[in-house]
Amino acid sequence: MTTPSSAAVSHVGKIRASNQDSGYVGPNLFVVADGVGGHAGGDVASAIAAKRIAEADQKYPTAQDAEFALQSALIAANQLLAETVFEHSELTGMGTTVSALARVGDQMVMAHIGDSRVYLFREGELSQISADHTFVQRLVDSGRITPEEAAVHPRRSVLMRVLGDVDAAPEIDTLILETHPGDRWLICSDGLSSYVPEERIAGVMMHVGETEAAAYRLVKEALDHGGPDNVTVVLLDVDDGPGVPHPPRFVGSAAVPLSFENETSRRPLRLPTLLLHPLKATQPDPSHFEPDSDDYLDELIEEDRRRARRRRVTWLVMAGLAIAAIVAACLVAYNWTQSHYFVGEYQGKVAIYRGVQQNIGPISLSELRQPTAIDLDDLSAAQRDSVKRTISADDYKEALDIVARLSAAAGG
Repeated sequence: MTTPSSAAVSHVGKIRASNQDSGYVGPNLFVVADGVGGHAGGDVASAIAAKRIAEADQKYPTAQDAEFALQSALIAANQLLAETVFEHSELTGMGTTVSALARVGDQMVMAHIGDSRVYLFREGELSQISADHTFVQRLVDSGRITPEEAAVHPRRSVLMRVLGDVDAAPEIDTLILETHPGDRWLICSDGLSSYVPEERIAGVMMHVGETEAAAYRLVKEALDHGGPDNVTVVLLDVDDGPGVPHPPRFVGSAAVPLSFENETSRRPLRLPTLLLHPLKATQPDPSHFEPDSDDYLDELIEEDRRRARRRRVTWLVMAGLAIAAIVAACLVAYNWTQSHYFVGEYQGKVAIYRGVQQNIGPISLSELRQPTAIDLDDLSAAQRDSVKRTISADDYKEALDIVARLSAAAGG
C-alpha cells in the first residue's frame, strides 16, 4: 500500500492582521479551511470547521465509506457553525471554505466547497482537481468571460458556496481518484493560488523534493509575489512502503485555542465619521434669488405636489414590478427545486425524494418519489447518518446511482 508523507504550513501574509486560515494533517485526513467574514469571525469559522472535520480522521474500509464520512463531516461542521452564530450573534455572516482529502489505500477521496484548491502533480504536470465555487468561475463556465478576464475581475473574490450560517444544506463536491507512487497532492488556500502562477507552483513541486521544504517554499513564493492574504499549504507525497503514521497537527487559526466571547474588538465600528466632526454653517449665496410673491409660493407648492404624485406613481410601479418579480422568482425557484432530487429516510428505509428538503411555512418543497427496500440498519453508521441528513443529487439518475451504491453496501 502507498503511504503519503505530509506537511502543513500557514502564514498570516503581508497585510492581514490575523490568520483566518486553518489546516490539518493526520494519518488519513488532510484539510485546508479559509475563513471568510472579516470582523465577523473568519478565523473562528475555519478553526471550528477544521477541528470538526478532523474528527473524521480514521481508516475506512472503502473509498465510498470515506466519501460518505467526509460529506457528513462537512455538513456537521456547517451545522456547528450555524449553532455557534445562533449563540454568538456578533459572529453573524462568518463562513469558511473547506478542501479535504482522505486516503483510503491507493485512492484519494476529495470533499470540497469554496475557492480553496486541490491540485495533483503527476509526471511533471500540475492539474487542478477541485472547482472554484466563485462568481467569476460561473461566468467563465458559462462562456461570458475568459479565464484571463476572470483573473482581474473586480468580483473575483465573491464566493457562491461556503460553509457557514448562510445555507442549511450546502452542496458539497466529492470525488474519488486513484493515486500512485510519485504523486504529489496539494491543498491550498487562495492566498497561494491567487498570487502564484500555476507554472511556478509546478516548478516548486518538480524541483523541491522534500515534502516539508516544498511546503515552506510554496508559502515563500506567495510572500515573494506580494501575497497580502493568509496562505496555507498542505502537501502530500505518495510513496511506496508502509511509512510512519503522521501525528495529527493543526496549523493556522485551528492551532490556537478558540476564544470569541465578549470580544467587542471583533465588531466593526459603525459610528459615522461625520459625527466625529462639527458641522460648519453654510453661508448664503448672494447670487441666489427667490421672488417675494404669492405666485411664486403657489408655484413651489404645486411643484411639490407634482413631485409627490410622481413619487407615488413611481412607488406603485416599482412595487408592482417588485411583486411581479417576487412571484416570478418564486415560480422559478419552485421549478428549480422540482428538478433536483435527494436520497433520504422513509419509514426506516432508504428512499428517493424529488425537490429539496426545505419547507416554506406549511409548504413542503419535496415529495416522495421512490421508496426502496434498503433498511437503514443494514448500512454502516456513516452511511446511515448521511442518509438521515439526506444526500443531494442533481437529477433522478444520480439519485438512482446513490441508491445503487447504498444497496451494494447493504449487501443487496
